[in-house]
Amino acid sequence: MHLTIKGKQLDVGDSLRAYVTEQLGGVAGKYFSNPIEATVVLSQDAYLYRADISVHVGRNMLLQAGAEATEIYPAFDAAAEKVGKRLRRYKRRLKAHHASSDHKVAPDSLPARERVIEADADEAEIEAEGTEPVVIAEMQTRIDTMSVAEAVMRMDLGELPALLFRNGAHGELNMIYRRPDGHVGWVDPTSNKGRAA
Repeated sequence: MHLTIKGKQLDVGDSLRAYVTEQLGGVAGKYFSNPIEATVVLSQDAYLYRADISVHVGRNMLLQAGAEATEIYPAFDAAAEKVGKRLRRYKRRLKAHHASSDHKVAPDSLPARERVIEADADEAEIEAEGTEPVVIAEMQTRIDTMSVAEAVMRMDLGELPALLFRNGAHGELNMIYRRPDGHVGWVDPTSNKGRAA
């Protein structure tokens, strides 16, 4: 696994670098035999330390987690524990998905959200002039074909607010998103229903 460790307003010493390498290698290697790459960003803001971890475990699977604490080691440990919990939770789902050949998933079978993602306190505020929204970032991304259950899993792993995907059941575009109540919303346009029939 290619590991990148960065410090923002913080000097990452050799002992911290060795600790992060050992701990993250153990957590990721326990559930995925060959993770592609990982990035750890350690930062300090006033009296709090923050650790943000991104692990690319393969086939467009990106897992992200972050945590804060009053010391750097506990901040990293908490973020690594979140990574471990997510990997453990979804490893079984990945195996079940690959074992089954049926990609049709009923809306009732979508997993309920176990927790609500708290917004980061350090996110930049958006100031719009007039009534026009400001475009913050644009990016190009590939739209993968997958089942609804796999899309929910990828959205959870990446802590994404929404995910656009091509539904494996009928080949058309679908979107899932995190609702304010913590559950998952699924958009399957009505035009798709006519094509699938």
